[in-house]
Amino acid sequence: MQYQISGKQIDIGDALQTHVQTEIETIIGKYPGRPTDALVVFSKDGHEFVCETVVHLSTGLTVQAKGRAPEIYACFDSAGEKMEKQLRRYKRRLKDHHKERSQPVELSGASSYILAASEGQDEEEPETLQPMIIAEMETKIPQLSVGEAVMQMELAGAPLLVFRNERQDTGVNIVYRRDDGNIGWIDPNPR
Repeated sequence: MQYQISGKQIDIGDALQTHVQTEIETIIGKYPGRPTDALVVFSKDGHEFVCETVVHLSTGLTVQAKGRAPEIYACFDSAGEKMEKQLRRYKRRLKDHHKERSQPVELSGASSYILAASEGQDEEEPETLQPMIIAEMETKIPQLSVGEAVMQMELAGAPLLVFRNERQDTGVNIVYRRDDGNIGWIDPNPR
């Protein structure tokens, strides 16, 4: 497993790196799905340390967690607890997902853009309706079942997930969390 442990404008010592590696191995080792790589970023926000953790599993799933605490070890432990809670919550589904899928999740490339936000509502009407692109990135769209997509969205703590439905080749599907707490699914294939 590959680890990338870094700090934004703070020094990360060898002892902290060793602690992070052993804890991630302990947490992930309890659950199915072999981890391929882990990204851990520490930063400082006021008087608190912030730890953002992303672990990619060989099945294509991603587990993300964020922790905050006045001490750097405690902030990682907080993120680790959240990650373990997510994995524990989806343990049965992870086992089922692992058994059903003999091949890793297929990913297809796509472009992702960041558009400039409008400055305010008191502005004059813009001359053109074309938004200004301020960043362009490469992103991956996974091919998942609807259940796997919902699980991936929950594990990532994301408000929505774009995916290709593996059951039917209908193009891009979206699952999202609705305001009423339920999950919505957009399928471009009319029935």
